[in-house]
Amino acid sequence: MAPQTPVPDTALAGLREDLAGEVLVPGDPGYDEARLVHNGMIDRRPAVIAQCATQADVSNAVLFGRETGLPIAVRGGGHSVAGASVVDGGLVIDLRRMHAVVADPEHMTVRVEGGATMGHLDRATQPFHLATTGGRVSTTGVAGFALGGGSGWLERKFGPACDNLLAVELITAEGKHVVANAEENPELFWALHGGGGNFGVATSLTLRLHELPAMSFALMFFPPASGQAVTTAYRTLLETAPDEVGGGVLYFPAPPEPFIPEHLVGQLVCGALITYAGPVAGTRELAGPLSALRPVVELVQDIPYADFQCMLDDPPGLRNYWSAEYLGSFPDEAVEVFCARGERIPAGTATQHVLFPMGGALARGPLDYPVPWRTAPWAVHPFATWENPEDDGRAVQWVHDVRTDMRPWSTEAVYLNFIGTEGEQRVVAGFGADHYPRLAAVKAAYDPDNVFRFNHNIVPAAA
Repeated sequence: MAPQTPVPDTALAGLREDLAGEVLVPGDPGYDEARLVHNGMIDRRPAVIAQCATQADVSNAVLFGRETGLPIAVRGGGHSVAGASVVDGGLVIDLRRMHAVVADPEHMTVRVEGGATMGHLDRATQPFHLATTGGRVSTTGVAGFALGGGSGWLERKFGPACDNLLAVELITAEGKHVVANAEENPELFWALHGGGGNFGVATSLTLRLHELPAMSFALMFFPPASGQAVTTAYRTLLETAPDEVGGGVLYFPAPPEPFIPEHLVGQLVCGALITYAGPVAGTRELAGPLSALRPVVELVQDIPYADFQCMLDDPPGLRNYWSAEYLGSFPDEAVEVFCARGERIPAGTATQHVLFPMGGALARGPLDYPVPWRTAPWAVHPFATWENPEDDGRAVQWVHDVRTDMRPWSTEAVYLNFIGTEGEQRVVAGFGADHYPRLAAVKAAYDPDNVFRFNHNIVPAAA
């Protein structure tokens, strides 16, 4: 643990007076709860947590951090697997009190405050049968998700979240309020389409909405021995599927859900998930080839999108280690390798081994944005979660082994929201080597001192 940076009492008193929200320091009631993030492997003790309630609070907190010399981390949803939203001995700008969402069905837009989660967003747009591409769980923060590119169930139909980004309000490293959209600060706006939290604290985002009158899914579980046949059939289905179709193939221990037979709970299964932006009749037709493989569990139904977004929510506090490889092709040999590694996920963990289909509107979107992974037709996402610290070594090693196994088919590009700390080369690969110098120039213009560096960091271009 890093040593605590002394914070002058007068400065702390000034911050408390300036904020409409609350200021927490070690020893305060609620401090230990406020410093926890989704990944239970992260145990950091900030010197100050500024629980901001307004845009002015964010500006005052940034200025406080600069004046006191505290390193600054920014917390939205707290889902960064690397723990980017909390810093030892520094200042955490906690946006969770700023979670208002205002849907505008007339103009097909939604304004989301910087601390809102997918659950806040989806519940606000559901009554209008509208949606935009969100993360695959309801507890993810909208800001970090969207600014990092934003991969979700609806990306094949509506594109990733960043393609639906219309405007962002930021507080810069100087504490100034800046609006970025196609007309105002367009270069910054470009950088925010995948460049993450490198340029300031996002206090609000405006996103494009789309009509989504119906949502349905098919979820089937198979014995692991059927994995290659299931994965091959899924690959064939997605090769000709309409953009409305998404989902994935995943190996994981069967969860204790009402639709899971008791004897399967905790046993390794191969699951096939078909998501469909339409009514259940279409899903049943699409699921036919997989259903013919005789799953041991089959669930096909209509569901409100906001409810579907909660189906795979994983509990906070588990130990997490994730990574990803984006594939340029997925031939039979790759199917075999993917399934073999799925059959060897670490026993006694809640780990998931996932194959996501890409393509559709995601692949057709603007290639100019720093989202180089968008053209890959498939993504493999090893998602290790476990409880016992004694399992750290084998869980982390399994993720590394998955990456090694899939690398022969990798494009080298990667969605940075899916990975932890994997070195500078992976960060550059996540933004795209061709885009990185341009991003570095934007970084130098808005954050030349690299104040916002506890992220997949873009180093400011030299003056």
